[in-house]
Amino acid sequence: MQSIPVDTSRLGVLRCAVGPEPKIANFETKEVKKDRDGNTVYTVGVTVRQDGRRVSVIEIAVPGEPKGIVEGTEVRVTGMEAFAWAMGDRHGISFRASAITPVPAAPAGTAGSAGKGGGA
Repeated sequence: MQSIPVDTSRLGVLRCAVGPEPKIANFETKEVKKDRDGNTVYTVGVTVRQDGRRVSVIEIAVPGEPKGIVEGTEVRVTGMEAFAWAMGDRHGISFRASAITPVPAAPAGTAGSAGKGGGA
């Protein structure tokens, strides 16, 4: 299966839409998917919006549980790849990444601290 590198810098602001969940390998047995190294594979729903386009939600598979990712968190996706798949008459594009991490919040500026303190 050929993978295609994805330039995430062209995807705009990425936000978590659905928090990390273990990817299920077998829905009948509820067995979770593992990578070659034995790490549990998680999926994260991420919103993507390029300039002038609608918002899309894509699921990205990542090895190991991403820490600090909750719905609404701005995220950074590292090493993202897309690959086409087909099973019978079904087909699509799947995404995987080497890591998904939260984007650190910007430090509070003076405008944010102006509202603190005693007022009249």
